[in-house]
Amino acid sequence: MHLVNLNAGVLKMKLIRKYFPILLFAVVISCKKKDKKEAAIAKIPVRLEVMRFDREFATATPEEIPRLKAQFPYLFPEQYPDSIWIAKLNDTVQQELFEEVDKVFKDFTAEAEELTLLFQHIKYYFPNYTVPKVVTLTSEVQYDSRVVLTDSIVLLGLDNYLGKDHHFYRGIARYIATGLDKKFLVSDVANAFAKQVNQYPRNRTFLSRMVYYGKELYLKDRLLPNYTDAQKIGYASEEMDWATANEEQIWRYFIAQEVLYSTDSELDRRFLDPAPFSKFRLELDSESPGRLGRYIGWQIVRAFMVKNPEVSLTALLGLPADEIFKSANYKPKK
Repeated sequence: MHLVNLNAGVLKMKLIRKYFPILLFAVVISCKKKDKKEAAIAKIPVRLEVMRFDREFATATPEEIPRLKAQFPYLFPEQYPDSIWIAKLNDTVQQELFEEVDKVFKDFTAEAEELTLLFQHIKYYFPNYTVPKVVTLTSEVQYDSRVVLTDSIVLLGLDNYLGKDHHFYRGIARYIATGLDKKFLVSDVANAFAKQVNQYPRNRTFLSRMVYYGKELYLKDRLLPNYTDAQKIGYASEEMDWATANEEQIWRYFIAQEVLYSTDSELDRRFLDPAPFSKFRLELDSESPGRLGRYIGWQIVRAFMVKNPEVSLTALLGLPADEIFKSANYKPKK
């Protein structure tokens, strides 16, 4: 047994010595191409306009309400009289919201720079895209709509990014609170953009929906190249580690249970929708993060793009899931 292991080790070393120069050359060429692309992206002109409505409103006087309404009409529904906004100015909860947001986002420079880089990447892959102006506000922790992206504006509810342990989030489920951190802010904006260009599938199979989310996450690979995978998918680091370590077992389960072409909507709740954990109906469920179907869809799309590097990002978005899956020949890491 020891001899076999030793011979196997010697053979492995010989193969490494033989092919290492080739692999190293390929890595160097790949890095040079990536550096060249990133240099080109950095030169794309983007003038990002950031408007701190949260700060302007919090420091306004009642007399300034008409000016704010004229400047930000989309934030002041016409059916509400000025007395509502004046009362809000004096509300102690609103004042605390502003104070807590100001502690975390007193200086928005770093976030503005990251958003600028994101929009430069978007314009590289989608040249006709018009960069929206950024308007920051407090939303009374409406985390389901923390980012609202339109053709001309992106609204950012900054009170949804104060850190998972903030006292504002004590009544919120832990798996949701994990994502309420400023390290996910730019990723959430990228996610909002992805939903504009990535069409939800009409095909009702579990595979189609997995690949839909996989495309969304692969878009982030391209748009946020310096972000961690955990930031892209919205996992804590230990959740990301669990998904990576158990990728093969997750895939084996999906194959064994024959769920890929199932149209059972319950699979969404078990493996795609936000949840405290994924539902394999096994003892390990409580250890797993939610949305593992999205994670597997991501790996399928990645495998497809490795095998088909000539496919553009926009072309990828238009390909059906079944074509991507068959061409990817996806094999999880062991």
